[in-house]
Amino acid sequence: MRLNRSLKATAVACSLLLVSACGLFAESNASSSAGFDPPDLKAQSTLGSTEGRLNLIAWAGYVEDGSTDPKADWVTPFEKQTGCQVRTKVAASSDEMVKLMKTGAYDAVSASGDASLRLIASGEAAPVNTDLVPNYEDVFFGLKDQIWNSVDGTAYGIPHGRGANLLMYNTREVSPAPSSWSAVFDDASRYKGHLTAYDSPIYIADAALYLRETRPGLHIENPYALDREQFDAAVALLKKQRPNVGEYWNDYLKEISAFKSGDSVIGTTWQVIANLARSEGAKVKAVLPQEGATGWSDTWMLSAKAKHPNCAYKWMNWIISPKVNAEVAEYYGEAPSNIKSCDVTSDPAFCDTFHATDESYWKDIAFWTTPIEQCLDGRTDVKCVPYSQWVQAWTEIKG
Repeated sequence: MRLNRSLKATAVACSLLLVSACGLFAESNASSSAGFDPPDLKAQSTLGSTEGRLNLIAWAGYVEDGSTDPKADWVTPFEKQTGCQVRTKVAASSDEMVKLMKTGAYDAVSASGDASLRLIASGEAAPVNTDLVPNYEDVFFGLKDQIWNSVDGTAYGIPHGRGANLLMYNTREVSPAPSSWSAVFDDASRYKGHLTAYDSPIYIADAALYLRETRPGLHIENPYALDREQFDAAVALLKKQRPNVGEYWNDYLKEISAFKSGDSVIGTTWQVIANLARSEGAKVKAVLPQEGATGWSDTWMLSAKAKHPNCAYKWMNWIISPKVNAEVAEYYGEAPSNIKSCDVTSDPAFCDTFHATDESYWKDIAFWTTPIEQCLDGRTDVKCVPYSQWVQAWTEIKG
């Protein structure tokens, strides 16, 4: 059944049953400060005249103007409609995004969860008045009021999309088919030199997620809220894995090439990478392991120092409008944030492939969240290891 039919059927069922359990429309109460106390900034109350310019920081593929691919252009029509001329700085990492935002030269950023709390805590990100973003009403509730984009019910951004960090393997070289992250941790030596992993300190959470299921005595609840004992266990697991890793990746084109050549046969990936690799002849499959997975949900965040805030608000509403959000999602390879986007994708099966409307799927995904000293799992009797120490440990892990 095509997704637009199944989506409408779900909506009807929810209306008839009047239940909040239908994940597409259920309100979320996930946001919690857990002792996190950001600067006292106020959200903009009204929109004024647009300023004629907009300076953005974004991941590659999020702000396309037709120069990379003539078929991918959602900037030109935005500029014509609003008069806001867009200038974009493509960032290569979350760390770079945070540094750039601190300069005060940019109005908004498409921040991932491993950057968002850093921006909130430092006062670089301003609260967002979602009433000034009409399309926010149609954002999946599973993306609203989450711990990586909100604090105590105050939104600090507009959800853009989401994806999972999956396990990809070469179907000819890896047998039996893996169903657990044990393939890259406890059994990593089987693939010595041909194992790959995501190159970022946030990958420590992948090890913590695996330990949450395999070492219950550690009492890990949230892989981004690790006390010293839990953190040390995750780091030890990654140091044990290190001799078997052939390559750490943060460029998806390099990962595709490695799987095509056979240099890599198993490791972390994104759904879009698996799709592209298969389209180029690689014999690969991507699965969500039984332990669940980490994942990413990007958020458009407004700079507290924005010189063009009205253009920024116009952009946030534009980029999550049904048609544009569908175009970006298909171009980049992620689940869109707007529920109505699934009715207008060029590929009718796209939202099924990326599990856009399957909230039960996303319940098994631990989305990237910046680790802070105040434990995000609610514990107050211990301090958790902050992100700065994750960065130090990652350097040690890689050697």
